[in-house]
Amino acid sequence: MSPKRIVPNKFEEFLLNRNSLIEQYSKGDLSKDEFIEANFRCINALNIKPFKKIDNVKKALYNYQYYNVLAKYYQKRAHDLSKNNEAREDFLEQSNYYYSKKDDVTMKLLTLIDFKGVEAYFVKVKSPKLKKKLFEIVLTDYDNIILHSINESILNRLKQENVFINEERESLVDSYINQKY
Repeated sequence: MSPKRIVPNKFEEFLLNRNSLIEQYSKGDLSKDEFIEANFRCINALNIKPFKKIDNVKKALYNYQYYNVLAKYYQKRAHDLSKNNEAREDFLEQSNYYYSKKDDVTMKLLTLIDFKGVEAYFVKVKSPKLKKKLFEIVLTDYDNIILHSINESILNRLKQENVFINEERESLVDSYINQKY
């Protein structure tokens, strides 16, 4: 009898695809635009939705990635249009909505792990708009879990929990965050 082949569920398939895309981007096989587009196509192809109940780290990370992909996609769409194009504001509004959902899930994740194994700091950025605003959150107890935000409530809570280092550091994913769309 041959061994049964295990087919990944949509959640696992998304994560496998995302890891593959990250590897391709890291090697230079994909541009930032192509990376964002491919992640967006994956979400649509799999017809996946975020978890309603976040009761573990994996679900929280999945939701973070889901909202991050959508936020970046709509932000990219907005930047592709001229400033006087009416659709530009709609895309920016959608992007901001998904960024706020991502921030909600970031706070849920940090609360879920009780801010243990967390290190956060401002990242060195080329964008003047993001200087001393964009911060990186590293979950040190997990492999390659790096989150980003500009949300002041999250920043204040990180400071309150004594896990925020008030200095600028190079991001662990510097080439990605400092590359324009």
